[in-house]
Amino acid sequence: MLQIPELLAPAGDLERLRYAINYGADAVYCSLPEFGMRSAPANFTPEQLAEGVIYAHARGRKVYLTMNTLPTNEEADRLPEAIKSAAEAGVDAFIVADLGVLDACKHFAPDIDVHMSTQTGITNWAAARAAYNMGAKRVVLAREMTLQDIATLRDKTPPELEIEAFVHGAMCMSVSGRCLLSNYMAGRDANRGQCAQPCRWKYYLSEETRPGQLYEIGENENGSYILNANDLCTAPFLDLICKAGVDSLKIEGRAKTFYYVASVTAAYRKALDQYLADPLNDDFALPEQVLEELTRTSHRHYSPGFYFGREQARQATDSATYIREWEFVGTVDGWENGIASCQQRGKWSLGDTLEALCPDGRSIPLTPEWIKNEAGEAMESTPHAMEKYTIPTPQLPPMSLLRRKV
Repeated sequence: MLQIPELLAPAGDLERLRYAINYGADAVYCSLPEFGMRSAPANFTPEQLAEGVIYAHARGRKVYLTMNTLPTNEEADRLPEAIKSAAEAGVDAFIVADLGVLDACKHFAPDIDVHMSTQTGITNWAAARAAYNMGAKRVVLAREMTLQDIATLRDKTPPELEIEAFVHGAMCMSVSGRCLLSNYMAGRDANRGQCAQPCRWKYYLSEETRPGQLYEIGENENGSYILNANDLCTAPFLDLICKAGVDSLKIEGRAKTFYYVASVTAAYRKALDQYLADPLNDDFALPEQVLEELTRTSHRHYSPGFYFGREQARQATDSATYIREWEFVGTVDGWENGIASCQQRGKWSLGDTLEALCPDGRSIPLTPEWIKNEAGEAMESTPHAMEKYTIPTPQLPPMSLLRRKV
């Protein structure tokens, strides 16, 4: 029987949840203001979580709630109410790292699945089996595992245990993301969702008897970024991850914009559908549009991560700078009789060539002949943040996104 992996996308807030679902995610993962490993995104209020669950379930999709920090004693006292509130909202699973949180979830919401977070550091079949014996429905694997490691783990664990692996996004230089560097250098605990990303900073070497003299570490003219990891991109070999036995393909990025979430989700939806169309074919041919789409969002240099072993990981990149070749400039709120109603998210002008990304993954080139504001007055550009305007376009579905090449 063909295994159909789930495409799992990040949702930092309700808007990002809607875009992830409309651009092809089978499930999303999100957080409340407390207990989640990303404190920077807006996250969800309990009311928004309930609204998001209703939105997802109405479309046949799932919502997983991350509760994967390591709580203090005081926070542990607040766990029961948070768990019961999320259960009432209808979440499909909790993502946890702490054994106390696991136990609390099983006690206060016994009918809801529990997934063991990548923060747990599951790197072998024994740990995965132990998690299953403690009641976990799924394990989110450590990012240091190779394809062979995953296949071995799959063979030696109960078939009822689901396996989730990261397929795209930022990588952490620390083992499974367990890092003390941010807490030490910036007073912000990475294990509590507050990472300041000091691994992305530029470092110099200082010698004790020569104060004030700084020496670059390495040969790059921009300085040394000895801890700075490339971004993960597995689209070209997504078929191998599926064949290793992975049940859920996870995109990193709860702190990223809804444009990023939509674009990357659309790309991996296309890649996964290409695999599922002919899963027995060993000559997986990734559609060119997938990699093209993955260049249209802000990203670091791409790497295959550890999937083919440490010698091919190519983790370190020589700059903390993002690659930004395209700029997101607007949303399409509606379309009628050849006219798109849009909202400004970035300035563009008449004469610019735009591209519309549609929820079904199509990219449509546009060179609008005119722009009109809400009053119907002609404009030369869209200089005002969030202003509404109309332009002539081919038919575009709502929630299409406008962008232009920088």
